[in-house]
Amino acid sequence: MRNSIVKTKVIADGMSARERNVKRAGDFLLATFSLLLVSPLMLLIYIMVRCEDGGPAIFKQERIGRFGRPFNIYKFRSMTVDAEKNGPQLCSHKKDKRLTRIGKFLRKHHLDELPQLWNVICGDMSFIGPRPERKFYIDQIMERDPRYKNLYQIRPGVTSYATLYNGYTDTMEKMLRRLDMDLYYLEHRSWWFDARILGKTFIKIIFGRVF
Repeated sequence: MRNSIVKTKVIADGMSARERNVKRAGDFLLATFSLLLVSPLMLLIYIMVRCEDGGPAIFKQERIGRFGRPFNIYKFRSMTVDAEKNGPQLCSHKKDKRLTRIGKFLRKHHLDELPQLWNVICGDMSFIGPRPERKFYIDQIMERDPRYKNLYQIRPGVTSYATLYNGYTDTMEKMLRRLDMDLYYLEHRSWWFDARILGKTFIKIIFGRVF
């Protein structure tokens, strides 16, 4: 078993209190500016999603954030309204039949994530940090690797070091690999590390690379 060989020591945050405060201020200012800048695009996406099948354009779901506290994450809906009628399911991204026609386009270009700018403004999330997960999956991860609790020290992010190199986590194996990367980020994070992650994310989105 993985948890029998995993070290359970506490992993310290690589940022000091001052660095975290500056990061939070930067997140707030950048998210506010970005939300104003892309608001016309968001309005267009809102109308397109609503018109496709008449369902709600904004999808919200409870995720677990800093200090283990739940919050609602916001996205443009990219799946059918009844996508989880049979309970939580991991999305395989390319082959998932639950994705709508517009939803596939939004996922490919990561436009479904735009409403998370509001999560950043509210302080639930940061631009860079471990992707927030549902308690349903966190419980399964914790059974295999209790180090996950270290991630509760910091705000989850819109993008992350793990997202760039691990892609969508559509299997438990990928979730555990993502955890290793998230813990590496936690221990080594800095303003420069965040800038590199944000820059690489932007480049991948501009060139239409799926990750």
